[in-house]
Amino acid sequence: MREVLTTALRAAHVLAYEETAKTGAGRAGGFVELRDATVLVRGDVIEAVAAGPAGDALAASADEVIDLGESLLMPGLIDLEGLTDIDHLLLDSWWSPEHEARLEWSESYAKDPREVLTPAERSTLRRYGLVQLILHGITSAMPISTEVHGAWAETHDDALDTARTASELGVRVFLGPSYRSGVHVTHPDGSAGIHWNDAKGEAAFEGAVRFLDTIAALEDPLVTGVLVPCRVETVSDTILARTAEVSAARDVLVRVHATQGLASERAILAAERDATPLGLLERVGLLNERLILAHGVYLDVHPDVHGEDRGDLALLACKGVTIVHCPLTNARYAFWLERLSQYLDAGVGVALGTDSFPPDLIRAIDTGVQLSKAQHGDLGMGLLAEYVEAATLGGAKALRRPDLGRIAPGAAADLVVFSLADLRMGAVDDPIRTLVLAGTGRDAHFSMVAGRVVMRDGRIPGLDVSALRSEGQRIFEKLRAAYAERDALAGSGGSSEAELFPPVFPRPTGTEDS
Repeated sequence: MREVLTTALRAAHVLAYEETAKTGAGRAGGFVELRDATVLVRGDVIEAVAAGPAGDALAASADEVIDLGESLLMPGLIDLEGLTDIDHLLLDSWWSPEHEARLEWSESYAKDPREVLTPAERSTLRRYGLVQLILHGITSAMPISTEVHGAWAETHDDALDTARTASELGVRVFLGPSYRSGVHVTHPDGSAGIHWNDAKGEAAFEGAVRFLDTIAALEDPLVTGVLVPCRVETVSDTILARTAEVSAARDVLVRVHATQGLASERAILAAERDATPLGLLERVGLLNERLILAHGVYLDVHPDVHGEDRGDLALLACKGVTIVHCPLTNARYAFWLERLSQYLDAGVGVALGTDSFPPDLIRAIDTGVQLSKAQHGDLGMGLLAEYVEAATLGGAKALRRPDLGRIAPGAAADLVVFSLADLRMGAVDDPIRTLVLAGTGRDAHFSMVAGRVVMRDGRIPGLDVSALRSEGQRIFEKLRAAYAERDALAGSGGSSEAELFPPVFPRPTGTEDS
């Protein structure tokens, strides 16, 4: 039997987990900050954590010692809306109502869509996204990508390529191809609707179920199959119900996008399916402890819905549903989650997601904290600890992986290290507060997943950064150019990129993009 080697990670600050620690809410078990501490990793698990002389003894016993210096060593971040796309946000976060309509598919295009990218380009795009997750300190992700550039939805083979790339790079993923029965379209008169194609929806769902079998056969500890129906209003009742049946029979997680739109979701469901988003999910059998609900914004407590608690939060808590809160994306697209404290007080599980570029959970945490303070008008609200726990323990609970999201003996060796040594960080009092106030996810300079070093000194071993950046730019420009052919509101001469995506400030004549 081959000997399992040990690695000691030493850092000025370690965010460890102790079962006997008392949290701010008085619960037993929580994070503690250790100074000048050592984490001993044996194989793919954490064997011991200690500070001071006991930490020195751990280091002395290890086969390898990695000194991380003036850094914060903490549990790897968990992103349950980890974007593997390249143009999301860059092209659509400043929408006017007219531009929002023009960036959807036209009805005529929906009848005969095409793949904008070649299979090789789609693979590069996914690699680009997964690399970004690692570089920003994320060790576990539930990837998401847009379908706007595809012929309909993600395929079995698309997801399999993502799984293989993730495993190669060393990031842990919970993955499945997204599927839908319909697509949002813009009619020539500017009105919105959904174009339905049940046959394509059925084929996409069958591919997603087949993917579960494929992943099970791979037996790759870094890849877990999940079911990921697209936006709930674009998935038929039949496919949603079958999703619930497969989830129950195979005990697999489901992530669905719901409670994220008013006219684009809530109003459509009320008019066409006589249901609220939560009512529909309950009707088809999806509202349970296996459900991860992306966004969770437009519930009854939201002022744009009812502005009062009519039971939505209690229902989510009772059913064991976790919401994925994406505070930075919420801010950029101006749809606020109405006070995270209400969700936590009601007992709703909360995880975090990025859902935009860059996939920076540190900036997301900071945005969430500041928004909470503003919503409450109280500096004592929006506790930083709540957001850090959501990005670690909350994600682990949603994934039903108690070995993730913590640094403790027996936990998986999924770790990330943020440097605090840069002068621009300023003085270090509390390392978490310093990182969130002065840093970003780009300060991640070391990470480990299942005991494997996947990033060292801010670099991913074997990655040709220059080539990937160049290809990423080329692919982005190809995706941007493709929007014009889908524009339902274009004039007889068609629309141009300059029309759809004008710069912040005008460029001199003759210098516009061709």
